[in-house]
Amino acid sequence: MRTGLPVLFFWLLCLPVFSQKKNAGFIIHIHRATGPVKIDGDLDEPTWQKAEVANNFFMILPMDTSLAHVKTEVRMAYSDRFFYLSAVCFDGMKGPNMVESLRRDFSFSKNDNFIFFLDTYGDQTNGFTFGTNADGAQWDGTMYEGGKVDLSWDNIWYSKVKQYPDRYVMEIAIPFKSLRYRKSLSTWGINLSRNDLKTTEKSSWAPVPRQFPSASLAYTGTVLWDSFPPPPGTNISLIPYVLTQAIKPYDLKQPTQFKTTIGGDAKISITSSMILDLTVNPDFSQIEVDKQVVDLSRYELFYPEKRQFFLENGDQFNNFGYSDIRPFFFQAYRSGDTHRIWRAAQW
Repeated sequence: MRTGLPVLFFWLLCLPVFSQKKNAGFIIHIHRATGPVKIDGDLDEPTWQKAEVANNFFMILPMDTSLAHVKTEVRMAYSDRFFYLSAVCFDGMKGPNMVESLRRDFSFSKNDNFIFFLDTYGDQTNGFTFGTNADGAQWDGTMYEGGKVDLSWDNIWYSKVKQYPDRYVMEIAIPFKSLRYRKSLSTWGINLSRNDLKTTEKSSWAPVPRQFPSASLAYTGTVLWDSFPPPPGTNISLIPYVLTQAIKPYDLKQPTQFKTTIGGDAKISITSSMILDLTVNPDFSQIEVDKQVVDLSRYELFYPEKRQFFLENGDQFNNFGYSDIRPFFFQAYRSGDTHRIWRAAQW
């Protein structure tokens, strides 16, 4: 027993050292903006001239043993309302940018893009991701389980991409109201990711082994605030809906029956880490956008969760159960020989 106590005490002392994240030495300082910042893709404000620059990106793919060949420069700042970030993405070789789509939440691997990942809780587990492709299409989502991204989450933020002969410049402003973070935390985890299809190179500011996704929060660097982040303030989001329907049974020769349903969702920020989600008279068969799928197989389809009421901490619902037993999901199935796809909520 006497021999075991010193050994246990030694391991307890060493635990903070061993638990320190891999890229803790990659630090970028963020300072308050010295004046207004216009989101226009022109980095001519004094704030950007004085901001610290994050560059010297590391290659992830095709190899993870050297610095990136394409040059990227990133700057950050903040005001009372916004978190600002700009990225200058220089061309690795001549030619047009590779952009597949301008839809929101585009495919990462099919577009030239710049995306960054924020660990605003300091737990290397939960966070947010934002970015654009080379033509300005937005990408945003919540992060869970240390590196997985749920792109069903959409929020309000502003961005602009401007093209130059040898580069494209991205400038964004994210309202603090659109984020969740700890008020008493003066450091955030962050990693900056660049995908350049012309050179087939994926790179990041803090190095990430090629067997891990660049979204891995365990490999983030650190944003060091000059003071604590500003409080987000009151954030209230109301999403009402009105659903009308008309039913006329022609075979029974009955008059048309009309029905109107009113309901909605409310999202209220109580604290920086506690959100109150309310729903009144929800219609669980309706979502904002129906995903179009052509199903030529005999297997059921599983749609991602889109209902606003379940998007906050959505991984608690999406990952509940097993891969073949999901208490909360949308199921698409065929009706007889008509091959029609119906949607149903399974509880």
